[in-house]
Amino acid sequence: MFLTKRFYLFCIVLILLLGTGYMVTSLFLVAQIGVFALILAVLFDIWQLYWRSSINGSRSCAERFSNGDDNPVKIYIENNYPFTVHLEVIDEIPVIFQRRDVAFHLSLDANKSKTIEYNLCPVKRGEYSFGVIRIFTSTSLGLIARRYNCGTPASVKVYPSYLMLHEYELMAMSNKLTEIGIKKVRQLGHHTEFEQIKEYVKGDDYRTINWKATARRHQLMVNTFQSERSQHIYNVIDKGRVMQSAFQGMTLLDYAINASLVLSYIAIHKDDNAGLITFERQFDSFVSASKKEGQMQLLLENLYNQSTTFGESDYSSLYIHLNKHISKRSFLIIYTNFDSIVGMGRQLSYLRQLARQHLVLVVFFENAELNTFIQKNPGTTEEYCQQTIAEKFAFEKRLVVSTLKQHAVYSLLTTPDKLSVDVINKYLEIKSRHLI
Repeated sequence: MFLTKRFYLFCIVLILLLGTGYMVTSLFLVAQIGVFALILAVLFDIWQLYWRSSINGSRSCAERFSNGDDNPVKIYIENNYPFTVHLEVIDEIPVIFQRRDVAFHLSLDANKSKTIEYNLCPVKRGEYSFGVIRIFTSTSLGLIARRYNCGTPASVKVYPSYLMLHEYELMAMSNKLTEIGIKKVRQLGHHTEFEQIKEYVKGDDYRTINWKATARRHQLMVNTFQSERSQHIYNVIDKGRVMQSAFQGMTLLDYAINASLVLSYIAIHKDDNAGLITFERQFDSFVSASKKEGQMQLLLENLYNQSTTFGESDYSSLYIHLNKHISKRSFLIIYTNFDSIVGMGRQLSYLRQLARQHLVLVVFFENAELNTFIQKNPGTTEEYCQQTIAEKFAFEKRLVVSTLKQHAVYSLLTTPDKLSVDVINKYLEIKSRHLI
């Protein structure tokens, strides 16, 4: 049982009346009557709340959450009292969210139920624990509140962003991928396998015109061919200290994991084989490239508990183990972060050796906050100096791109929030050029 603010407010008023009653006798009598009435009201409130009837509540949410996405949580509440009650519902969400606003105030009529829905957006993978649901119930008098502990403690696992996969799939089905920046790359030339007959559009190769279909439809029709399939695509994720930097609450490692998951999904649906490699001071995880059923679930399970370290990643170990595990020429997308030309130079020899055997795309990140700072107009000498240093860092990023290009290593410099779209576009571009 808990005393409410309304109870204490009445107590303050009665104390003031009793104090004033020493000077005005009539107020002392009023205060005595008020104390007696308050006691009766509290007893009546206790009898209403504690006589048999109760409040039931339960929580409903997915067994696993998607990292970086809004995940719905539902609370079902049922009022078994024969009168309207006022409720304060507090859900004990995982501590890692550091939120104190998951409290809901509502009124519920007799023998009625209601569902409360809210969203949680995790920014870190792992296992999260929910507590019970605390429901504080009071009557229309509102002098005391009865606490109910409903539901049971539960744990959910936060996986890489699998909701993003469904979003991309729905957009692909409705042909809306261009709305989020994914480009349709026209593939020129002759390919290996017939796909379909379609209407001619400007840019199609006139040598692929199907004259029989053109005569039937009375408009130009062309044969289209699909690219060679079953290429090996490996997402190679650096887990060293360079991937610990954060952007909008999520680390670069989490962005890389989400992007690799989406790219694997796209690759498998294009009949390519998707695999996974993670490394830091030593070679860590390896999932062989495949498009078999269950491959996406296998990738999810391997990406679930990945975390960064405080050491520098060992590219020599990566090169040795790649030679041991991968015999066929493959497309390697390496997610890392080079802050300077010096940092890239230490790994350049290993990247060049990998590029001789495989097609290598190095993906690293622009500092979005640094770019915003550069665009500001400096007002003081100190700000001019700071902006000059910031421009030097930005220039070094561009210098890394040009240096990698000189050594036949493809690169992609992007911001974390655009990573998934840019990586997919790069994959489609490389595939359309038949580089793999």
